[in-house]
This record gives sequence, C-alpha cells and structure tokens, in this order.
Amino acid sequence: MTDQQKQAIIVSGKEYFRTTIIPNHLKNLQKLKLSEFNINPFLINYLAAFLCGDTEPHSLAKALVYPRILGTSLNTSFGQNIQVFISSLEEITGGASGVEGIDIEFVDAIDGRRKYCQCKAGPQTINKEDIATILGHFKYLMNKSRLDRMGLQFDDLIVGVLYGERDNLSANYKAIDAHYPVLCGADFWERLTGDKEFYNRLAKAFGEVVEEDGIDGSTLILKKVDEIAQEIIDKGGL
Repeated sequence: MTDQQKQAIIVSGKEYFRTTIIPNHLKNLQKLKLSEFNINPFLINYLAAFLCGDTEPHSLAKALVYPRILGTSLNTSFGQNIQVFISSLEEITGGASGVEGIDIEFVDAIDGRRKYCQCKAGPQTINKEDIATILGHFKYLMNKSRLDRMGLQFDDLIVGVLYGERDNLSANYKAIDAHYPVLCGADFWERLTGDKEFYNRLAKAFGEVVEEDGIDGSTLILKKVDEIAQEIIDKGGL
C-alpha cells in the first residue's frame, strides 16, 4: 500500500469520527435522563462513594453518567456504524468487492497474496449465528474458485477485526479461525498497509479529532452531571 493510501485511511478515519461517531456520542450525552438508567440501588451508593468519597447527588450522578457516556454508548455507536468506515476502506483499497459477503479485497503486504476479507469491528462483536453466515460465504467463494480456477487457498479468505488483541477474540471468532484466518487489530492493519505501526497511528488519529475540532467534552459531561444530580434531588434521592 502506498503512503498516499495509508494517509487516505487516516483522513477517512478522522472523517468517520467527525461526522458519525462524535455527533452520535454528543446526541447520546444530551438525551440522558435519570429515567433511562436501570439503577441497582445496592450498587449505586457504593460506586458513588468509591468514585467520589461520598453519596451526595453529584457523586451519584457521576457514577451513573461516566460509565454510560465513556463506555457503553460509545462502544455501541462504534459497532453500529462501523460499515461507514469499512465503506471508505473499500474505496481506498480499490473498490468494493463484487463477491457476496466480502467487504474488501487487498494484496497482503506479508505474503503477497490477494485476500478476500470480511471486516468486523472488534473481538467480541459477532454472535453465534454469524459463524454459519461467514463460513457459508467463504465456502461459496472457495467452490467458485475451483470452478473458475482462481487458485484460492483457505488462508486467502479472512476475517479482519479492526481493533483488539487476538487473545481477546470471542469463542465465535475462534470457531471461524479453525477454518479461515481471523486477523485482529495490529495484525490486520499490518497486512493491509505493510506498516507495523499503522494500527497505533490510526488509533491516535481518532483521538486527535477532538482537539482539532475544539470539542470540550469535560464541560459537556459536567453539565449533564449537574442535570442528573438535580433530578436526583427533585426525586428525593435514589
């Protein structure tokens, strides 16, 4: 992959965060209300005290808001919208694959063979039903290869997991990996770009968007904490 293509991926990744992830993240933050939390009364006071040293309304609000907006909602948004980023990879690597069930095709920078890749977000993001679907698509392509004399090998059909560590792959991914390679995180990006450090460069670039766009996340979160704390006060506590 050329330096221009690698830079195009970084630019596209930033645009993905700028136009998709960040707006959804801010929207999820703004719409948070006390009624949306499934509060465990046995844990919330403990968590507030553990986090802040007391169980005052603002501490309770922080114990509710921080995990939601810094974890759950963002992970969900990233997974739900990952196809937006994958579509940009299709264009940069030479266009979408014409094969059903294949997101991108590229020449592996390690072994030099053409890969047919289905992309997934992270190491825990497929369910049991996805196993048969993915294996079915790959089996179809292998059969087609024999008929069309494409010369495909089993390790030419891969699942590319965009982030994470191989050791954290779910049992569902491992079931696929028993038949076809599952390349995860840095391994996938190195094979795509030929750059061992590209995975880290891309991850850092995503974080740069917040600074470049002047987003003051801490102020926005604290404002929402104030709102939730007031709801707790109005309710008479949790």
